[in-house]
Amino acid sequence: MSFDPRKNRAVSAVLCALVVAATLAAAGRAGRSLAGLETEDLSPEERAPAIELAYVRPLMPVESGRNDSNPVWSPSGALIAFERSRGDKKEIVIARPDGSVVHTIYYQLSEGGPAPKFSFPGVVEDISYNAGIAWAPGSDRLVFMSNGGGGNYDLYLRALDGKTTRLTAHKEKDGHAHWSPKADELAFVSGRTGEGDVYLLDVATRAVTRLTWGAKPHLYPQWSPDGRKIVMIHGRNENHDVYLIEDVRRPLETLKALTTWTYDDLRPVWSPDGKKIAFYSNYNPAGDPKVWAILVIAADGSDPTQGDGLAARVVATDVVPDVERGPAWMPDSNGIVYVRNDREEYNPVYVADLVRKTNLALKTDTKMNHDIASSVSGVIAFRAQVDQWDQIFLTKMKE
Repeated sequence: MSFDPRKNRAVSAVLCALVVAATLAAAGRAGRSLAGLETEDLSPEERAPAIELAYVRPLMPVESGRNDSNPVWSPSGALIAFERSRGDKKEIVIARPDGSVVHTIYYQLSEGGPAPKFSFPGVVEDISYNAGIAWAPGSDRLVFMSNGGGGNYDLYLRALDGKTTRLTAHKEKDGHAHWSPKADELAFVSGRTGEGDVYLLDVATRAVTRLTWGAKPHLYPQWSPDGRKIVMIHGRNENHDVYLIEDVRRPLETLKALTTWTYDDLRPVWSPDGKKIAFYSNYNPAGDPKVWAILVIAADGSDPTQGDGLAARVVATDVVPDVERGPAWMPDSNGIVYVRNDREEYNPVYVADLVRKTNLALKTDTKMNHDIASSVSGVIAFRAQVDQWDQIFLTKMKE
């Protein structure tokens, strides 16, 4: 079966891309000046100064022995959830922006049946892998993916009162969940058809409705802010395209392709105002499949789906793609924060200003950055490496 939350080919392709891109960085990379947006052909003395920040601080005290990643803000911005790895075990931590922990989720199934048991890492022997965070619109619940220590991935609902409920129990893998901003419904991907298809789950009734059919997987569904549409990728290996369901209640009749070229397009994300969609693509003038860019297209499908017309929608080049979350929109829908693939500068954090058409570094003074996420108030969370360990940092641009 091709759908695997940790090992699907889209993810493998990106991981490979990062390794090769790191090698290219030392020798000088291709495709550096698309749309007049880039500054890396300038000498360090000529480059635009980095953007000064109001603050940069770790979310929690820096600690060795753990790796924290993939921060996800609640819709209100009052909470942040992220994944924490200790060895092969992965748990989910829910915290406030001041670093105080609200909950730690480490879910395991009981040995004798489907009832859950909760344990602290290091106490149990079976390895539980918990990841894939999606918040409810009210910020009072979240959904995550877990194998429960039993090897099969299902979706689970966690309320802030500490109760965990299993939502799916299929023999095939379920993941890539995203909560509708307007209803108690989840879009998710399941391998129950042999490939990856997108399904709709009613959280209250557990009723499941299939939304896509096809010989190639549909992955990473994302609801539009108005809760009426879903964007996703469709394809396999190194050629995925961006697809849109314009009306979730009529998925077959309203499915349309937003990109149709030979390049690999990954992880589309709606702008907060619902007017634009950003995604990663390995399109570049040099034709190097290991060099990635961010493109922004009109959400109504009015932009070209291929060729020079689509290539003109590049807003940032030579980026480190974040397959887990996708491009990180700022709350005003006018900027995207991302990581530049520049090993000499330890992969700095940049912001693409879509209005001014600039790409400028943020002065975070952190190294090996990844996993950018912005809250509704513009607080930016990201992963950075301290010594050999990944930690979550918070920052905000000055007003």
